[in-house]
Amino acid sequence: MSQSLTYTKVGDYFYPDLYLPETEDRPLGKYGMLRKTYLKQHRPMLYDRLLLVGQLDDHLAEIDLRAEEMVIDMVEKMAATSGVDERLKESDQMAWVGAMNNFRAAAEEVVMREIIYAMP
Repeated sequence: MSQSLTYTKVGDYFYPDLYLPETEDRPLGKYGMLRKTYLKQHRPMLYDRLLLVGQLDDHLAEIDLRAEEMVIDMVEKMAATSGVDERLKESDQMAWVGAMNNFRAAAEEVVMREIIYAMP
């Protein structure tokens, strides 16, 4: 089903009546907000195109979900490979926290490069 475009006459000119599609208002997480900022600052044409066709919110939500899942997966794999487990958490909690923070920082660096700052 195609919609016909309507116009409004202002003086001697006809302007198209353009409206953004209704979208649900959902909160963005850390990675969705980072992607939005990146697009606004470094890829303004892509940002505008996604906004005008009503796909920006979906794109940001998808990026946020993918990035969070990737960070969690990478942290779990790094912890398993390094032998950081619940036993370490029970015996030396500070060492466990330090290791987990290092794993998360490393995973976030990869996510920033591969997802947040990547072209769609």
